[in-house]
Amino acid sequence: MNSIVIGILGIITIVAIVVTLFKSKMTPALAFICYPTILAIVLVICGYYSFDDIGTLIKGGFSSTGPTAALFVFSVTYFGIMTDAGMFDVIVNWLMKGVGDNVIAVAVMTCVLAIIGHLDGGGASTFLIVVPSMLPIYKKMHMRATSLLRIAVLAMGVMNLMPWAGPTMRAASVLGIEAGSLWHTIIPVQIFGIVLALAHAVLTGFQEKKRGAGLKGKLAQEEGEVVVTEQAQEQKNELVRPKLFVFNLLLTLAVILLLIWDKFPSYYPFMLGTLISLLVNYRELKLMKKVINSHAEASMMMCTTLMGAAVLMGIMVKAVPADGATALNLAISAKVSLPTGAETASVVTCMADLVSRILPATLGRHLPLVIGILSVPLALAFDTDSYFYGMLPVMIGIGASYGVKALPIAIAMVVCRNCATFISPMVPATLLGLGLADVSIKDHIKNSFLYVWAFSILCMIFAAIVGIMPL
Repeated sequence: MNSIVIGILGIITIVAIVVTLFKSKMTPALAFICYPTILAIVLVICGYYSFDDIGTLIKGGFSSTGPTAALFVFSVTYFGIMTDAGMFDVIVNWLMKGVGDNVIAVAVMTCVLAIIGHLDGGGASTFLIVVPSMLPIYKKMHMRATSLLRIAVLAMGVMNLMPWAGPTMRAASVLGIEAGSLWHTIIPVQIFGIVLALAHAVLTGFQEKKRGAGLKGKLAQEEGEVVVTEQAQEQKNELVRPKLFVFNLLLTLAVILLLIWDKFPSYYPFMLGTLISLLVNYRELKLMKKVINSHAEASMMMCTTLMGAAVLMGIMVKAVPADGATALNLAISAKVSLPTGAETASVVTCMADLVSRILPATLGRHLPLVIGILSVPLALAFDTDSYFYGMLPVMIGIGASYGVKALPIAIAMVVCRNCATFISPMVPATLLGLGLADVSIKDHIKNSFLYVWAFSILCMIFAAIVGIMPL
């Protein structure tokens, strides 16, 4: 079985997953397990992998998503405790005094918070800052959580161009230049992207206002006053801790600072935060169990999705170790793609090879523009590593044969793909954000895809106009 056939099977697998999710035929967890497993069986029958290889790949997948699963469990539990204790009620009331009934101001505030929160380049940490703080306001003002996520992911995509963020560093390593040097080239595009992200937030605010969002909007009038049952009110009063607001706020800031400091695994600050918050807010063992159990359902649902994603990532992205190194690592160190017939090439590597065979035949001289246009759809099928370490070297080699320089190709892949980073199911942080906002991946992609694609193309056009990319 050659790489072309494997690449085709990989594309079929991704399409099957996306179609299944859009038609709501399976939960994401089941889709992530089902189709890659079918692909794995086909590859074993055809002799490309053995069953031992499949086991190795799946274990490798869990190494990617396992930490995110732990992060999700403890972050959801922690923020759940803070919600129960009433910390967010105080913050929301304070913010509401500032924005009043201004839906557009809420949307812009979401964008600004995402831009500031993503200065460290960490998708998970940004979602953990933006979603828990803004979601209660969106609910109170009858705004959609999908709009919150779309505003956030576009702002995060622009800020992901920073030199310490993953995509820029990966592209720079393939080019053999400093990440800062590549970033200096694309700074004008990033500035344009920030302005565009803010404009999109304003547009989203108008859209939400038009559909009746707001404290006194049509939706608020239709739904009427929310009636809280006596039992629910008693339960809330049992858990709320108004006297501990300052402590809980300082504890939350400490957890976020530990997360940004990046000296520990990302889940550890939330483990500590959960421990301390339970011991201080709910000292009785019975009450501790009650609080933890109340948030167990949300944690379990998202964890199953992340575990399913581990199977997807393992079978599609990982490669069987060869001579002490994975095929992906070999590609990274050599700064070139793997040979077509390499027995250890991952499915995604074969998909990259297939794409490279199709594109240059017709549009080789305009390769940067072609890549820019296709970057958003391709982001749904490729994780960040395979996209930059697997596909970028191949594209550079193809471009060289048509006289196209490597830098414009890399810029096209970095700028345009970044916009779509956090709508891709291949990026674990995306699943974390969805879980925090309680939004399905189908609704997220459906609500964001066309906006993200248009955003990406506008950034590419701007880069061409200012001379960063050739026409």
